[in-house]
Amino acid sequence: MTEPKPDTGFTLPAPQVAPAPAPGSSATDTAPLQLEVVPAQAPEQGPQPRDYAIGGGILFVLLLAFFFVRGAYANNLARKRVAPGQANAAGWYLFIFLASLATGSVLGFISPGKFMTPLVLAPIMIVALGSLVLMFISGRRA
Repeated sequence: MTEPKPDTGFTLPAPQVAPAPAPGSSATDTAPLQLEVVPAQAPEQGPQPRDYAIGGGILFVLLLAFFFVRGAYANNLARKRVAPGQANAAGWYLFIFLASLATGSVLGFISPGKFMTPLVLAPIMIVALGSLVLMFISGRRA
């Protein structure tokens, strides 16, 4: 049989004990100055092109669904004896309303810090509210 080899692995050095302060001096005079170094945080990365591609794909699917909702809403208004032109206009206003809400939501999920500002959200919400009002006005029977 072979003899076991001595362990030559990693060992921690023995802890160093600081010498006790002299009776005539204070502990702060002899203690070394200790500074805490905090590592700098990496700058926050913005949205990557992949995030924009995913958001665009989601927005495209939503717009496609909203297009079919627009047609169903216009047909429903036409069945309720609303003029076909007004029903079609109300359907398009519904589409614009839903599309603007979806655009604001997708932009908010892509980068809240960048797109959830009043300069971006205010025009989107103005378009959404305007199209909602126009949808109700044009969807009434004459």
